[in-house]
Amino acid sequence: MDFNALLQQAQKLTHETQVSDDLPRVERTLPQVLQATQELHSRVTQTGAQDMQAHILLGSNGIDLPKISQKLETLSSRKTFEPLDPIATTDVQNFLRNEKENAILAVIEEVHKNSYLSAETQKWDHMMNDWKQEKVKLMNALIGPSQSWIDIRKGPEQTILNETTFGGRSSLNSQEMAYAREVHEYNKLVCEGAMRPSLIQRFAQVAESFNDSRVNDVWEVMKYMTNVTPIPRSQDPMKVRCSQHLFINQAKRYLENRYKIFMQTVISEHLREARRGGIPSVLNLVGSFVGLKLATHGLNSSFIGLQDGQVDGKPLWPMVYYCLRCGDIASALKCMQMAGQGHEDLIAVLEEKCHNPEQKTNPRLELQIRMQYKRQIRNATDPYKRAVYCIVGCCDIQEPHADIAKTTDDFLWIQLSLIRTDGDDSAEHLTCSGLQSMILEQYGEKHYNANEQPHLYFQLLALTGQYEAGIEFLSRFEKYRVHAVHIGLALNELHMIGGPRNLQEPLLSVDFEDPHPMRRLNIARLIMLYVKKFEITDPPEALHYFYFLRNLKDSEGRNLFLVSVADLAIECRDFDLLFGRMQRDGMRSRGLIDQFETVHIDTRTVCEMVAEKFVKKGMFEDAIKMFDLASQQEQALRYTSILLSQVVHHANKEGSLRERVQRMAHEFTERYTGAEKNCDSQTWSTFNLLKELAAFFDYYHGKNHQSAMDILERIKLVPLRMSDLDVAVNNFKRLSGEVCKVIPDLLLATMDIAYTKYKTMKGKDVAKFDDLGKKNQLSYLREQAKALTNMAAMVPYRMPGDTNSRLIQTEILMH
Repeated sequence: MDFNALLQQAQKLTHETQVSDDLPRVERTLPQVLQATQELHSRVTQTGAQDMQAHILLGSNGIDLPKISQKLETLSSRKTFEPLDPIATTDVQNFLRNEKENAILAVIEEVHKNSYLSAETQKWDHMMNDWKQEKVKLMNALIGPSQSWIDIRKGPEQTILNETTFGGRSSLNSQEMAYAREVHEYNKLVCEGAMRPSLIQRFAQVAESFNDSRVNDVWEVMKYMTNVTPIPRSQDPMKVRCSQHLFINQAKRYLENRYKIFMQTVISEHLREARRGGIPSVLNLVGSFVGLKLATHGLNSSFIGLQDGQVDGKPLWPMVYYCLRCGDIASALKCMQMAGQGHEDLIAVLEEKCHNPEQKTNPRLELQIRMQYKRQIRNATDPYKRAVYCIVGCCDIQEPHADIAKTTDDFLWIQLSLIRTDGDDSAEHLTCSGLQSMILEQYGEKHYNANEQPHLYFQLLALTGQYEAGIEFLSRFEKYRVHAVHIGLALNELHMIGGPRNLQEPLLSVDFEDPHPMRRLNIARLIMLYVKKFEITDPPEALHYFYFLRNLKDSEGRNLFLVSVADLAIECRDFDLLFGRMQRDGMRSRGLIDQFETVHIDTRTVCEMVAEKFVKKGMFEDAIKMFDLASQQEQALRYTSILLSQVVHHANKEGSLRERVQRMAHEFTERYTGAEKNCDSQTWSTFNLLKELAAFFDYYHGKNHQSAMDILERIKLVPLRMSDLDVAVNNFKRLSGEVCKVIPDLLLATMDIAYTKYKTMKGKDVAKFDDLGKKNQLSYLREQAKALTNMAAMVPYRMPGDTNSRLIQTEILMH
């Protein structure tokens, strides 16, 4: 195509464009087109691909996004919730609109503020509750010097009980209930004065029903460890234990018998290989066991390098060691004698131990064995020979004997065998406190993986005489807590637990006077923490556990059992169940507390303690009931009078405090009138006077004005005529403070009765011959009003509120 044809087509298009009215004519030069293109490109690159896609998407649906953006920019969310500017008060319409919007904004702001405060409060409450729980755990596990900064008594705050739990299902599980039944039976025998059974034996029998071998092992340890000479009640059990080391022989006996059972079990499982025969004896048992170990573990390192021949076809030193491990010194001696010559010193020591087990070993013989061990035995290849010499002669206490002591029981038995209770500090022997420190502090819970096997670590602590630390450790675990508590109870009854000097100390504490690393257990805190779980739902069981605290005193010198019962009564508030109730004949029915009544435990003392706690809380209604149960008529009548003075002038309503207090007052009147009572005459007079006032106000609110006035005539508290004024004022000076409080309301009520009668009489139509009587009656009522007003002005009492002005106004209305 030539340029002429192209020019003609362009002119044709131009002409068609000029005649079209739809599109405006656009004339741009090439530089202008280039500039427009560059501007469009810059906008695209600044806006971004996503914005461009948004423009295209919305534009395809007929939405002008640039206009919407401009409108959104004009809006300011910040200004929306700001208070509106005030306008002229003459512009009523805008003023009302502003007020409405300001009110809405104020509500929004208030809701926002309240929501924030509520969320903040709930957050802190939740954090505080979590911290309190953690604090309890920390304090109970705290081990430190004796301090007096934890109060064992419960706080004064009132607990709001869940009504659905109280009186419903028990909070005790099957194991706890089984122990509780045994505690109940034990306390019953104690209260009856019968011979006390062994709580350890009884609890162990209960534990057997749980079918838990680990729990049975724990109780089996305690049966061995408590089979010692009783500790006198006058001595500190901690000092006796540390000075006499009563637990060492029992711990060794337990480990030896346990190992004997283990050997019998192994042999019974391999009877054919063991080839056991002959007369049953420990020597025969050990021989079969050693033969079985040689047959099954002949290549084991513990049987490499055995020395000094054999006895009955078995290696000498394994036979001697396992005889000692079973606690049979006589069999070990027999093996040594059968071995022939060369071991005279060792035989002499064994003979001495066999014939005089309770006496001290000859120091000369032990010294010879130690010297022989240092010169020859220390480097011997036979591990059993080294172990026997160390055990018999207390040689090389640092040797772990790892080839032989494969279990914790083996290690502990060897360590207990190395202890010499009668040596001096300079001698080369293991001390009791040294072994205890090794178990509790040097190795500790982490070394023995105590969190995974708490029962095993407890056994280690118990077998080394650290009962307090063992009980505290075991009580940290939910599964074993119930067993730990009852172990503590049983040991406490045997006087084998070292308690703190101050009951306000933590669960486990250190006393500076005790040998290191002994701890003292706060048995009172242990029991209270345990009972706290079920004291509300099971108060009878809680009482039996508190009974174990009867020999302890709190910081104020009070019996801790009584203090605990008082706190329990305040928590559960079932006074009739705990203390019984007063009968119409003045006798108290029996409650749960009566089963524990002795010379040192008096039910009336507990009731009085509970009453005093209620008084401190300001809960006078409950205090009155408890004072009545405690036969404290003086206090019961006194606080009844205090309550009556506060509500006597109110109208009586069903279920109100006034009705309840008035009912108690009637009961006291029935029981106390004519009977001997330990109260002051003034208290009794005040009580009766308030009862009369209660009857007066009942008649007054019931519109029975004549009966009300009869009571006033009888009690002479307010003047009904001017001649009675001096008598009423003098009587007022002798009144107690409780009655004086009621006088202002009594004056107003009496004035109201007089004014009501005055209005009735004033508006009554009477005959002429009765007109004189009407005047006399109106005059009497005016005189009565004047006497009441004068009394209010004359008595030495500051009338509350507008009493005087109301009396004067009423008097004016009657003239």
